[in-house]
Amino acid sequence: MVQQTVVVTGASSGIGYATAKLFREHGWRVIGVARRAGRLTELASETGAETFVADLTRPADVTALRDFLAANGPIHALVNNAGGAKGADSVENSTPEDWRWMFEINVIAVQQVIRALLPLLRSGVVPGASASILNITSIAGHVVYEGGAGYNAAKFAAAAMTQVLRLELAGEPIRVLEVAPGMVKTEEFSLVRFGGDQAKAESVYDNVPEPLSAADVAEVIVHAIELPAHVNLDLITIKPVAQAAPHKVIRGALTPRG
Repeated sequence: MVQQTVVVTGASSGIGYATAKLFREHGWRVIGVARRAGRLTELASETGAETFVADLTRPADVTALRDFLAANGPIHALVNNAGGAKGADSVENSTPEDWRWMFEINVIAVQQVIRALLPLLRSGVVPGASASILNITSIAGHVVYEGGAGYNAAKFAAAAMTQVLRLELAGEPIRVLEVAPGMVKTEEFSLVRFGGDQAKAESVYDNVPEPLSAADVAEVIVHAIELPAHVNLDLITIKPVAQAAPHKVIRGALTPRG
């Protein structure tokens, strides 16, 4: 059986790192992509993944990634995980710089990577198989909440782009999947969002019973891509039991009523 190859963006930490690690455990060839060479070196050392250093908001880096992949065999799946949030201010008080950063990494970079790698995904399809494009969005791309306007807008755009892509690729053996996580406790997401304020970042998860881990989301991603070639999970929403919605999170023990 031919070894399958998956490209995972944002592979230097969090969901991306966990996803690359799990794909390797399942026998896939993995190319992990991220900006930080040091973290990618750790990924390669721990898992045997191949790596490529790139800032996907830079067109030249996306082109270099495409050329590297084209010279190193076919690819069968793409996991667009790179993304993030900045700030939690109102529409009135948020800054255009934060919004611009969120659209660049969550929307434009994803579109550019898909545009660059789609021909390589097509070339890797063999009879009876499907290529896969899996975009990681967020429940923030489906339900709004106060203080989330910029991130909501970016992730709504990413979700819409995913749905349009599925329509545009209809008729080809290419699956387009979306995973929309809720509260996931990783080492960096909230820290980046709150400008490095460790206490504020940790308060997001304070007393929340078992928020999702990066490994939880990785399990869903790998499972979705490893399903039979004719099965497409259009949208998977994954939240911890303690989270009913972006704005409704239970803090304290979960107990039966009655």
